[in-house]
Amino acid sequence: MQRSRDWLDQAKRDLEHARQSIGLGHFEWACFASQQAAEKALKALHLHQGTVAWGHSVFELLEGLPEEQRPVAELLDKARVLDRFYIPPRYVNAHPSGPPYRYYTRADADQAVAIAEEIVAYCERQILQAG
Repeated sequence: MQRSRDWLDQAKRDLEHARQSIGLGHFEWACFASQQAAEKALKALHLHQGTVAWGHSVFELLEGLPEEQRPVAELLDKARVLDRFYIPPRYVNAHPSGPPYRYYTRADADQAVAIAEEIVAYCERQILQAG
């Protein structure tokens, strides 16, 4: 059973969750949901092409695409930013003191959402082009 569409649909929903979190002032959750959206979109793309991708690194999932699907270096660099939002926004012990929400700003969340939007759109284009 082909599940790539399910992964892509969930990626889009996670991206919407990230946008809503910004409106609530939950910037740490916006950052994490953005990372999740990009990760799931990339897993959708990998599945669509018949490969199963493991792990949570957006950068590694992008880098692991076949040469003809690999994006420009700029998008790989942006993926590195999202990878920073996988663990620290959720865990208190990822910071020297205080809860995670104190470490994330509107600017962080806006940047994370913008990058995730770009990666989700990239994956969707690649899936549509492949048919």
